[in-house]
Formats: sequence, C-alpha cells, structure tokens
Amino acid sequence: MRVRVATTAVSLTALTLLALPACSTGTAGAKPSTASPSQKGMSTGADQNAAPLSSAALQTRLLDESDLGSGYLRQPERPSRHDDVTVFGCTALSELGGEAATGGLLTFPRKAKATFTYTGGSNSEVTEELYSDSAKKLSDGINRIFDAMTDCPTYQVLAGGAAIDMASQKLTAPHRLGDEQWSQLLTFSTGGQSTVVKQTAIRTGSVLLIVSGSPALVDRHLDKAVAKAAKAG
Repeated sequence: MRVRVATTAVSLTALTLLALPACSTGTAGAKPSTASPSQKGMSTGADQNAAPLSSAALQTRLLDESDLGSGYLRQPERPSRHDDVTVFGCTALSELGGEAATGGLLTFPRKAKATFTYTGGSNSEVTEELYSDSAKKLSDGINRIFDAMTDCPTYQVLAGGAAIDMASQKLTAPHRLGDEQWSQLLTFSTGGQSTVVKQTAIRTGSVLLIVSGSPALVDRHLDKAVAKAAKAG
C-alpha cells in the first residue's frame, strides 16, 4: 500500500528527510518502549486552558546560541519544500494520506522554528519547533502523527527520486517534563549509509515543543528547551 503525502504537511517527516545529509551517522542503541505513544504527566487546569500564544511570542521562547553554548551556529530558515513523498509498506501512514496531503497535520498557524549546526567535531544538527493552540488540538495532532510513524517498524519512502529505507523505534519520553510526552528514533538508510534522528515532543499547556536531530544533542538540550518554551509571561 502506498500514499503520496506533501512533505510540508507532515513536518516531522519533512524535517528528517531534508536534514538527512547534515545529521550525524550512527546506529541506534535505545530499546523500544512498551509505553503508549503519549505519556501523560502532571497538569493543571490553568495550563490546559491557557490561551494560545502568537508566533511572535513563540519566537522569544526558542533556544538561541547563548542557551546552547559554544560551537553552535544558527542556520537560515530553509525554503518550504513541496516535493511529494511516496510511502510504501505502512498502512498507518497510508491512512493519513488524504488529510496529510491537504496540510491537515501539524499546520498550526502559531509556530516558530530554529535549526542549529553543532560544529564541535561532528557537524550535527538540532532543530527546535514550537506550536501553540488549545491543549486538545495540540495533543490530537501530535498523537496522530507519532502513532502513524511508530506503528510500522520498517517501511520505505521515495523522496525526490531517492529510495530511503526507514526504521522507527518508539522511545520512553521523560515523564518529568510537561503535561504529555512523546519520543521516537528514526533510522534513514540510503546509498549504503544510515542516519539516526531522535525526535522528542513535549506539550506544556498550550505550547507544543519538538526537538529533533542528533540523539546526543536532543538529550543535551531538551530540558532547557522545555524550560524556556514554558516560561511565564
């Protein structure tokens, strides 16, 4: 079964496909989690009912070079890509085809994004995305895409004429952070090379944070990203 989905609609897939040449190469060492894709932590009624933030407000909550430390260089925003991706061998992703192709997933209008290259010997990348909407809309949107992407342990995509073998691995997200947590490890294999990308999403009230990239960099900066994204005021 296959489906053609716009890469700009499925932002997590788009990010990892476009970042493939820049991310560090390696093998995954984490074990699959038996937890549900969404792992709920403690939340308050005030957080759940918080008003969505504007894109301008989200921009101020992104990490910057001073937060990350030495060796990080912010990259200019990449132009929007509208290449089609053909997915083979994953019914769950196929079932999202119609809605994904029309921009129905993770297209929240209030958003901000920053990508950094770490030049400290590996030239790895880490990307932070922030979205804001009602808690329910954020939760439903990210749940659906993580459910689909981790439902199939292996599948294949065709992107820009290149065949990429995919492997997805559900991880246990840190329960101490935010109201809900999701995490996965994606392995991209093409041309005899493999690239591993970790993606961890944390929802705190009306803000959804996604940190993606080299697993080591995601783990290193996740706590400070959540703290800054959830700051008051």
